[in-house]
Amino acid sequence: MTAQRGRDLLIKIGDGGSPETFTSVAGLRASSLAFNAQAVDVTNADSTGMWRELLEGGIKSASLSGSGVFKDAASDASLRQTFFDGTTVNYQIVIPDFGTVQGPFRITQLQYDGPHDGEVKVSLSLASAGALVFTPAS
Repeated sequence: MTAQRGRDLLIKIGDGGSPETFTSVAGLRASSLAFNAQAVDVTNADSTGMWRELLEGGIKSASLSGSGVFKDAASDASLRQTFFDGTTVNYQIVIPDFGTVQGPFRITQLQYDGPHDGEVKVSLSLASAGALVFTPAS
């Protein structure tokens, strides 16, 4: 596989419809997706030699972030409304030549920056809020 352009890593927000339609979050210049696996310690007095024991599987989560230029597009309005409503919606993350991750996320941070001599910027952070589905690229 060859190197991929960072701009091809897309964050898309779902509209909640059936079937659901996803729209790219407009204006993003940087995006990231991180998967996490938290170990759950189940060590107890019966643990062999008092060696730590971990629960199989643990707790899986993902975090998503993006930043870029504020465009006041339809996707910006969806993000803003989702944040103020405190709702969880489906997002789709397209990883070029790798696949797509889709599932529920909640916005945990939404920030607007406006320097007096530049454009308004937006940044956001999201936390997974349920099971995610990975679909490999075909």
